[in-house]
Amino acid sequence: MDSNKRYGLIGEKLGHSYSKYIHERMVDCDYELIPLSEKEFHVFMKKKDFSGINVTIPYKEKVIPYLDDIDDLAKQIGAVNTIVNNNGKLIGYNTDFYGLLYMFERNDIIVKDKKCLVLGNGGTSKTAQVVLKKLGAGEVFVVSRNPKNEKHISYEDSYNIHCDAQVIVNTTPVGMYPNMDACPLDLSKFSQCSAVVDVIFNPIETKLTKQAKSLGIQAITGLPMLVAQAKQAQEHFREIKLDNHIIDKITQELLARIQKKTTM
Repeated sequence: MDSNKRYGLIGEKLGHSYSKYIHERMVDCDYELIPLSEKEFHVFMKKKDFSGINVTIPYKEKVIPYLDDIDDLAKQIGAVNTIVNNNGKLIGYNTDFYGLLYMFERNDIIVKDKKCLVLGNGGTSKTAQVVLKKLGAGEVFVVSRNPKNEKHISYEDSYNIHCDAQVIVNTTPVGMYPNMDACPLDLSKFSQCSAVVDVIFNPIETKLTKQAKSLGIQAITGLPMLVAQAKQAQEHFREIKLDNHIIDKITQELLARIQKKTTM
């Protein structure tokens, strides 16, 4: 175990996070949850007191000015969720891309030539847009409460003009624990939708994915994405290669743990 190295996750609210369990099951290491306010975040980044960190809401874009180098993919996306401290030089990566791509491919979700909606316009939304384009999406529209350009549309427009969307990806925190009764979209309006991907991993089934399944739409939530991106993060942290089977193994372990808790 690396006794002198510090690994962990930074974000604003981490009470719902499974990252500590995932990373410590994946490799023999200590992994911390480090909740930071906006002010604490800036102090933390300046101190560089870590060997490797993952980054979650709301800091995936805010970390960029602190980095000395950014991987080309992370640069293209414009969001960073993994940082390696290489002797004081901070290098940023985006392993969310790998995690989300893994979810689409593992579940045989066909995107090619399809019309896609991405709910939300934060760092994970940027990742989802690049993944969809890589998979050959026909059109990708970002649904936002405050549309910024011609590729950003309002929720009202999504119902009125884009109800023929075939793949919908939720990157907003709407429906996440503890606000599990919230739902970002009414899927009953989208009669041509064939797949819904919700990056939320707590709860395991969101109100959005429950509605999707009730309408006969394929629907998945983000636990495998969380585990898959953690695998690639550890590969960056330690310069190692882990086998993909570890993703399914840890995902199944976590599901069993969560289901046991909910039935107790």
